[in-house]
Amino acid sequence: MADTKYKEEYAEQARKLCLLGATDKDLADFFEVCEKTVNNWKKDFPDFLQSIKRGKTFADANVAESLYNRACGYTHQEEKVFVSEGSIISHEVTKHSPPETAAVIFWLKNRDPQKWRDKQEVDLNADLSKSLADRLSRACERVEGTDDDTDTGAGTADNTEGC
Repeated sequence: MADTKYKEEYAEQARKLCLLGATDKDLADFFEVCEKTVNNWKKDFPDFLQSIKRGKTFADANVAESLYNRACGYTHQEEKVFVSEGSIISHEVTKHSPPETAAVIFWLKNRDPQKWRDKQEVDLNADLSKSLADRLSRACERVEGTDDDTDTGAGTADNTEGC
C-alpha cells in the first residue's frame, strides 16, 4: 500500500460528518485530499467505509422519515410561551401538521415512477397520413360548400387551389 495521509480517527470523523449530510466531496475537502483519495481510503480501510455507510444511512433515514411525515401529515407537541400579568407562562399544546402536497408528489413519483410520472409517452410511429388527409379533404369540402353539416355560408370561397 502506498504511503497515505489516512489516520484511524478519520473513520469516526467521517461518520459524524456524514450524519450532518456530508458527501464524499465534502469529506475530501475536510481531510484536504482529492475525492479519489477518499475513494481509495474506502477500498483500503474497511472501518472508514463502514463509518461512512453508517453515517449516511442514519442521516438518509432521518430525512426519509421527515419527508414521510410531511407527506402523510403528523401530530407533534409544541411549547407556547406567553406573558400574562407580568409572568412568563409556558404551555404545551398538541399541533397537527396536515399533509404537504409537494411532499406527497415527491414521494409518489419516487416510490412508483411508472404510475406517477409526469412524462407522457407519444407513439411516434403512428400513421398520421390518413387522418391528416381526411381532415384536409373535409376542410376543402367546407371551403367549396359541399359539406352540408358544417356549411354556415361564411366558409365559401372561389379560390380553392391546393385542395
